[in-house]
Amino acid sequence: MNAFLAVVAILGVSASGPLMAGANAPALAIGFWRNALGTVAVAPFAAPTIRRELATLGREGWTATVFAGLMLAVHFGTWCSALKMTSVAAATAMVSMQVVFVVVIDRLRGDRTPRAVILGISIAVAGVLVITGVDFSLSARAVAGDLLALAGGLTAALYLMAGSRVRESVSTTTYTFACYGICAVALAAACLAGQVEMVGFSGHTWLAIVGVTICAQLLGHSVLNHLLAVMSPGLISLLLLFEVPGAAILAGVFLGQTPPVGVYVGLALILGGLVVVVLRRPPPEQVLAD
Repeated sequence: MNAFLAVVAILGVSASGPLMAGANAPALAIGFWRNALGTVAVAPFAAPTIRRELATLGREGWTATVFAGLMLAVHFGTWCSALKMTSVAAATAMVSMQVVFVVVIDRLRGDRTPRAVILGISIAVAGVLVITGVDFSLSARAVAGDLLALAGGLTAALYLMAGSRVRESVSTTTYTFACYGICAVALAAACLAGQVEMVGFSGHTWLAIVGVTICAQLLGHSVLNHLLAVMSPGLISLLLLFEVPGAAILAGVFLGQTPPVGVYVGLALILGGLVVVVLRRPPPEQVLAD
């Protein structure tokens, strides 16, 4: 049963990139609706404990929660934008570098990094350089998309690291409700400030937005959180790496995206490097499933 749930979760997060890339709506609007709908979906489960748990956060806890929500907003803003500018395969591979950013930030804070992890990071970075080099030969827009996806990986790492402190004192549902809510408010403010269209989309686009909420937020996030009770965080992190080839395959089938061979070479290098990082680093925090 757990193996079946793991397959469902990986398929759910793998569908995230293709669904958002195929939605004919502004990137910030997609990010807003995904998190707003996610907040509404989580609310009934968080309701019994949310008031009591949020009251115990204190100033430091609220600061970390707000920071995590804002970083999640920047993550969705940059990654959704990247999906409109470069291939789903490249964007998903770049955003998966969040694992590397977590290790780098830990090292800057004084944590020891095993040599094998440094090797894995080097291999993954080589993959990034290969993909950006290939995309540079295609267009400056594709390279800009790659860089936005990398920014999405960095902000995802910051979101994870801030949230790990809060999760020590509040439940998953309470934290998720608060974080998604803050993220949705921040993205709504960005949409209003930038005069970004938030409604008036086609039925196809609304289906894609609802689909990414169900697939990535509920079937992806929720199922993986359930599996953490019976699987190690390291195994979950490894499973999440299947999102990269999964998203590439789904984008090829449903969006007709066939990136140059060089992109797949870079993708393989990134995956290989990340596998080494996940296996050889100290027990990691849970990785964000997009």
